[in-house]
Amino acid sequence: MRRAIEHTSLKEMRTFVRVGALALGLFASCASTRQADLSALREGEHGFAVRCDKILTADDADHIYTNGLILVRGSKIAYVGPNREIPAGYRLLENTAGVAAPGMVDLHSHIHSGGFGDVNDMVTPVNPEFRAASALRPSNTAIKTACAGGVTTLYGIPGSGTSMGGFGLVYKTKTHATYDEAVMKSVGGMKIAQSYNPERGAGDLGQTRAGLSWILEDINEKAIGATRQGRTDRALENLQKIHTKELPVLIHCAGSDGFTAASRMWKEKYDTRCILSHGCFDAHATAKHIVAVGAPINAGPRMVDYFSTRDGRITGITAKYEAAGAENLSVCTDSPVMPQEELFLQGTMSARYGADSYNMLRATTIHPARAFGIDDRVGSIEVGKDADIVIRSGDPLDPRSRVELVLIDGEVQYDRRHDGQWF
Repeated sequence: MRRAIEHTSLKEMRTFVRVGALALGLFASCASTRQADLSALREGEHGFAVRCDKILTADDADHIYTNGLILVRGSKIAYVGPNREIPAGYRLLENTAGVAAPGMVDLHSHIHSGGFGDVNDMVTPVNPEFRAASALRPSNTAIKTACAGGVTTLYGIPGSGTSMGGFGLVYKTKTHATYDEAVMKSVGGMKIAQSYNPERGAGDLGQTRAGLSWILEDINEKAIGATRQGRTDRALENLQKIHTKELPVLIHCAGSDGFTAASRMWKEKYDTRCILSHGCFDAHATAKHIVAVGAPINAGPRMVDYFSTRDGRITGITAKYEAAGAENLSVCTDSPVMPQEELFLQGTMSARYGADSYNMLRATTIHPARAFGIDDRVGSIEVGKDADIVIRSGDPLDPRSRVELVLIDGEVQYDRRHDGQWF
């Protein structure tokens, strides 16, 4: 009886929170509309007007505009809504017939150096001092192809050879850019690997998963201790920011044991801004627990489970997390494990195996942005955000749709009509 009462109370509370969130979303949407800038461009300013058959904003209110208009003023969105007269000075972009959606965001990517040449040191099991930023080659071929696939923001991270690979960077997939022009955050968050890949044969404690946990807890306690003592330690300074919640942490973990171990350490013990990445194999069996402790899930690159089922069925992994009530659920490619330009297909296959199709659009746009704390700039088409906009010939998750045009920070980065079919 007590469980039933607690369950009902929790259900009512969640309903209240959702209603409140919807109300806040509608309020924010109205406020955003009031802040729209419909004035003429001033001398020296540049801007584009984008008229589309349909605009999928992925904002809090899930606004969808048929025969809509987006005004891009400089690098930001100045207006999004129903079609209307274009203010003076804006250049009307051609090749925009189709569906406009936010540029896609992937939180688990390794293409920043052009392949697997990122930071993946195999000498010591934890490397909190490492940075992936030095490996970035802006606008390399893989990045350009990703842009042509509608992916505009990436979290480029170290590999999974060690338990604490270091810190990744958040950058844009601009096709002709310098480092400063591409990078949003040179230190965007930390990369942890808690199962499978980092199980080492180097003779240290990382040879077992219990050993991996000991190593990770040891280095975390050292960082917490340094903060408590007010001591500066250059090797630990960014790890300290994980524990003060200034930075998020993405955790490579899979299987029902690794998934729960990661949530226990990074959410229940240390209460960090953690995102659990992968969640493949039978990890979906722990979905209710992961959702209950409040850890966002970044599913992929495997989108189905056909190893651990006893009835021979293929299980849609993302659909299981969605059914458990996962908030800010996102999908990833772990590129180049899956081609970066096929991030949309991760959403497509998730929908094919039971997840809600519109929610999977959000899983490639606003959900990862929100989970990582960059939703003030990317992830949706809203006034004041970066003008990262992708125009497709049809539904963003339909493999038959082509990417026609990509804008990043208000500049055309890819135009299929002029550039040809890159992907």
